[in-house]
Amino acid sequence: MRKLPFYLLVIFGLSFVFAEKALAVCPICIIAVGAGVGFSRWLGIDDTITGLWIGGLIVSLIIWTLDWLDRKNIHFKGRNILTALIYYAFLIFPLYFAGLIGGGQNSLFCWCGWHFDKLTLGVIVGSISFWFGAEWYHFLKEKNNGRAYFPFQKVVLPISPLILLSIIFYFLIK
Repeated sequence: MRKLPFYLLVIFGLSFVFAEKALAVCPICIIAVGAGVGFSRWLGIDDTITGLWIGGLIVSLIIWTLDWLDRKNIHFKGRNILTALIYYAFLIFPLYFAGLIGGGQNSLFCWCGWHFDKLTLGVIVGSISFWFGAEWYHFLKEKNNGRAYFPFQKVVLPISPLILLSIIFYFLIK
């Protein structure tokens, strides 16, 4: 188990060697989100925080897939929604059948009297925040004549909301 961080660092380092060009959401973002998920589960971090990173990973994969479909000139009605539904189904069904989602012991009590699953809450909030960060990057780039304001802006903006929310949830759940 102690070799896991070393292997993740090697994979992260190799991504710089074999990366071609930054796509809709760059491969470095996907590796960063994936590493966040792996580290949070390995360290025993709360499922709400883990869900944030899983949601970010899913959104980055959806954006990446849609960009790939655009480059291959594959278009059909409902493509975006269908792609998102497939990715979330591949996430939700295995987690549900494994007992990681839907268990009463792994839920938060909402002020309205409902119990909400921690992992599901994290996935929803993480998905929205990662999407917002990616859109924020595109908005700022468009305002700056197609150029980033600072190096690695494409990585920093989508990941920043996940980091900020991880800190917020850490103190809320603690």
